[in-house]
Amino acid sequence: MAELATVQNIAQFVDSEVVLHGWLYNKTDKGRLKFLQIRDGTGIIQGVVFQKDVSTACFENAERLTQESALVVRGTVRQDDRAPGGHELAIHDIEIVQIAEEYPITPKEHGIEFLMENRHLWLRSSQQWAILRVRATVIRAIRDWLDSHGFLLLDAPILTPSSCEGTTTLFETEYFGEKAYLTQSGQLYNEATCAAFGKTYCFGPTFRAEKSKTRRHLIEFWMVEPEIAYATLDDIMAVEEQFVSYIIGRCLEERAEELKTLERDTASLEAIEPPFARISYNDAIAMLEQSDDPLPWGEDFGAPHETYVASQFSQPVFVHRYPAQCKAFYMEADANDPRLSLSVDLLAPEGYGEIIGGGQRTSSLELLEQSLREHNLPPEPFAWYLDLRRYGSVPHAGFGLGVERTVTWICGIHHIRETIAFPRTLGRIYP
Repeated sequence: MAELATVQNIAQFVDSEVVLHGWLYNKTDKGRLKFLQIRDGTGIIQGVVFQKDVSTACFENAERLTQESALVVRGTVRQDDRAPGGHELAIHDIEIVQIAEEYPITPKEHGIEFLMENRHLWLRSSQQWAILRVRATVIRAIRDWLDSHGFLLLDAPILTPSSCEGTTTLFETEYFGEKAYLTQSGQLYNEATCAAFGKTYCFGPTFRAEKSKTRRHLIEFWMVEPEIAYATLDDIMAVEEQFVSYIIGRCLEERAEELKTLERDTASLEAIEPPFARISYNDAIAMLEQSDDPLPWGEDFGAPHETYVASQFSQPVFVHRYPAQCKAFYMEADANDPRLSLSVDLLAPEGYGEIIGGGQRTSSLELLEQSLREHNLPPEPFAWYLDLRRYGSVPHAGFGLGVERTVTWICGIHHIRETIAFPRTLGRIYP
């Protein structure tokens, strides 16, 4: 009796008869011989239909199939190094579940607007399939590392009464007669949970109403945010480099085929291991003096500046102690120079820019109240946050890693929009 198989585990069934549920990815017609590329969600396998070996009905069904038609096939698995994936299926029978209409996405080139308009179908292409499988591994690796290193997952709210990263990029909504906002970050809530549990993290969607069309920005993106009580800036950098190295290692181990599909040169990823280089903001500004786009002291980096600084290193690089004026209100000041904050960004190599932002948080109630005033933020929505400095305040630090930026880098692709199933970009909320 034929066993139900998937393309992913097809190697277990060499010389055995299997049943495969899937869709027709492509077809090559050689008269009495038809080559069917069948995808089932776990991969693609080549099926061969030879007229003399099958019933008339089976051969006629093979002729009728159109791109993306749904089908169930029965056949014998053969090892064949010439076939995609190293195996092929000698098909004995084809059951047509549904004949697809003329498929809009063909092997020819399509413009990005057309592909985004048809994102619900574009997901079926081999490249998009590979990217999103890498994403799934990144997410699983994130959870595995944090869970196995004493962090507790505690979800932060999506609707919040105040801003976290600045009022200019908030999505405002109405909450039973009060103003509310889609979260920019779960970090403030993480500071409360780490005071209760020591080491915590939240993981979920975050929203920035940034009118940006760059290849590095999404309006809605996923971020993991660990927070640690009794931690300093140096402590958090040590966590970040171990964390990122583990994620890279898992993707290299589990998604080699997908990275091959993406034609990703993995040599640079294979070389990544801690420790990562650490340079100060002041050192980075001095580096930029040698570039075509120097930056005045006190301004935050843009994409060209991140790219230039990162290009000086073969691995990710930490840039720490940014000026307080270009970082969020909750950053701890540097005791040696109050103009600086105990903040840090991790820049990925190969031009992919910042993948992590974080630092040490202000532990002083007085300094936090002063910072709120300097950032023109009303104290009332932050009353609970100020309480954290009244009752058992300790040094604490954390960071946020953007999933989509990390996946963009690991996959070696140009634009962040392909790293999430249904991207939200400026001007696009369909489908």
